[in-house]
Amino acid sequence: MTTTTQGVALVTGASSGIGLVTAYALAKAGYRVFGTSRKAVASPAGVTMLVCDVTDELSVKKLVNEVVRQAGRIDLLVNNAGVGLLGGAEESSIGQAQRLFDVNVFGVARAVNAVLPFMRAQKSGRIINMSSILGLIPSPFNAYYAATKHAIEGYTESLDHEVRRFGIRAVLVQPGVTRTAFEENLTRADCLMPTYAEDRERSEALMTRWVETGDDPQVVADTVVKAAMAAKPGLRYSAGKQSSQVRMLRRLLPEAVFDKLMRKFNAFPA
Repeated sequence: MTTTTQGVALVTGASSGIGLVTAYALAKAGYRVFGTSRKAVASPAGVTMLVCDVTDELSVKKLVNEVVRQAGRIDLLVNNAGVGLLGGAEESSIGQAQRLFDVNVFGVARAVNAVLPFMRAQKSGRIINMSSILGLIPSPFNAYYAATKHAIEGYTESLDHEVRRFGIRAVLVQPGVTRTAFEENLTRADCLMPTYAEDRERSEALMTRWVETGDDPQVVADTVVKAAMAAKPGLRYSAGKQSSQVRMLRRLLPEAVFDKLMRKFNAFPA
């Protein structure tokens, strides 16, 4: 794909934040871009917005069929839609955890399953799944969110091997902490316990500060464009300096040393 060949891109969760900036970046790179939101919103310049609930299989299939009806094909899927969950592992009900996985993991799978028949028929396509540095490392009071991103890592790597023979590639983009609306897609645990209150509140305050000084969403958008247009894509793309550093440390440091580093970074006693 080059900037002179307009492909058709679909970006889920494109009404704000990383998704919206990514949609703009892909349009600038020459793609015809469709974005999704859970509720109807106005289409920004260069992006056609459509309604889709990634937890509803029929809604996802209707979305993909509509994109193909309007554009005739689909070359790129960016699975960006997702939600966060802040709280201790013990503080979330199983039902709440299941709802998180329904968006962050099974929502991705629904979209992938919907586009694959069209990509196979045209013998080309690229799928970019939005992971996170929390797909690489643990984070206190983000146990279930980190679990969804670890799941996406394994899912995408396996998927890439399965679809490569059809001219399709599946890759991961791993943002670090990014300056987006912290509260916008964040859910809090539904069974909060006094036992964890002090540590949880400290972790939330740290996260708020990290977001305020995090990467600009454009860093992630530019990485998505790079992954989308690479002739021979890699499997993983770190988005930003922080993500690259964490990936390197996780790979190189002994487990015990990395554990101590994580506790210090999160202001936990050694």
